Amino acid sequence: MRSNFRIAMVLFAGVAIGAIAVEGLHAQGAKLKAYVVAESDVLDAKAQAAFIPAIRKAMAETHHGRPLYTATGRIVQIEGGSPPGSVGISEWDSLDDAVAFYKSKAYTDLIPQRDKAVKFVRRFVVEVEK
Repeated sequence: MRSNFRIAMVLFAGVAIGAIAVEGLHAQGAKLKAYVVAESDVLDAKAQAAFIPAIRKAMAETHHGRPLYTATGRIVQIEGGSPPGSVGISEWDSLDDAVAFYKSKAYTDLIPQRDKAVKFVRRFVVEVEK
């Protein structure tokens, strides 16, 4: 009876160690999500209204970006300098995907349309910890 207990404990320990190892390997391969934050001042509201759907479509179709629909939302200053006229936030599967999109032909083709709509103050990518 005592040997059956030992065998069961060894089996349980092996399963636990295996589960921990698999979880560790899975975590190593997982990429962290990233968010792009773009601060801009609106130059032409009608041009912005035409640009936003075009950029959202390009993001989704080429590099799996997901806009958070903030570009026309209200901005309330809490601390620091004055807020920009518009803030766009988008979610990406990884920092690499976000950077690749902004270097892609799909994005660079939209730059002339963007420049008519908004003047960018700043854009950056933030990687999110799990």
